[in-house]
Amino acid sequence: MRKTNNKIKRKLRNRKKLKSVNISRYRISVSKSLNNLSAQIIDDQQKKTLVSASSIEKEIKLKKVKKMEKSSLIGEILAKRAKEKNINEVYFDRGAYKYHGRIKTFAETLRKNGLKF
Repeated sequence: MRKTNNKIKRKLRNRKKLKSVNISRYRISVSKSLNNLSAQIIDDQQKKTLVSASSIEKEIKLKKVKKMEKSSLIGEILAKRAKEKNINEVYFDRGAYKYHGRIKTFAETLRKNGLKF
């Protein structure tokens, strides 16, 4: 119970800081489970998802890769889809997750592929 409360508090604290700083950018929201990772680029003003990528899509599921490699693949796919929709500047919402491991790999891959945050 206590661990969940801390995660919820961390997520809300993180979002509050990010929303006050970044007004005119889209948000990259990340969610992960033990085996999968998914991410979305969200327009908070219209409350719509513009682009999404997930490890449960067919093209990624067919490849038998480890979790760290999955996160970099998802980063490449999301960056490519964002470029197609002319999205260059975003802000990274890591949610309740700490910035290390799969989340860090995902963020670095996005930066390498041209998204600025």
